[in-house]
Amino acid sequence: MKYLCIAITVLCFGFPALQAQTVFPAIDKSPMDMSYFPNRYPVLKIQDKTTEQPVARVIYSRPQKNGRVIFGELLEYGKVWRMGANEATELEFFRDVKINEIKIKKGRYTLYGIPNTDTWTIIINKDTDTWGSFKYNDKNDVVRIDVAVQKQTEIAEAFSMVFDKTDNGADLVIAWDTLKINLPIVF
Repeated sequence: MKYLCIAITVLCFGFPALQAQTVFPAIDKSPMDMSYFPNRYPVLKIQDKTTEQPVARVIYSRPQKNGRVIFGELLEYGKVWRMGANEATELEFFRDVKINEIKIKKGRYTLYGIPNTDTWTIIINKDTDTWGSFKYNDKNDVVRIDVAVQKQTEIAEAFSMVFDKTDNGADLVIAWDTLKINLPIVF
């Protein structure tokens, strides 16, 4: 009788716990990625190979070309785009910087773009933690800058961002399909 009571108690209290399994979301088709300046900062930091502090990082989802026509079709010319997939791309500065001669304070921002055939308008916006560009509000823009589109011979299958060091700071290099643009950041 004692063992029967124990078995019933275990079943009554243990069974619901077995049913309460955590459900993980499916793997996203556009994985999230992150780039730092200086490049590979977290790895260099744990290897004690840098004394520099990070200046900037960008967190973004990486859509794939997958045989699609990107510019002019998937991304319409003249329309605001979140500069990636899913959540709007986040750009964080760890110190004050300048873009287009405008001082931008240390902090987190959202990065948007308006693609066109020869130039893109790059937008730094203070409205963060948003999905897509559905709630984009130009009243929250910190800076807008037009940058030239550069054609590449090699196709970038995945939307990609990386920082390249320059004489007066770094460029955030953005590439997808056969196009590349540079956002100059001065610090």
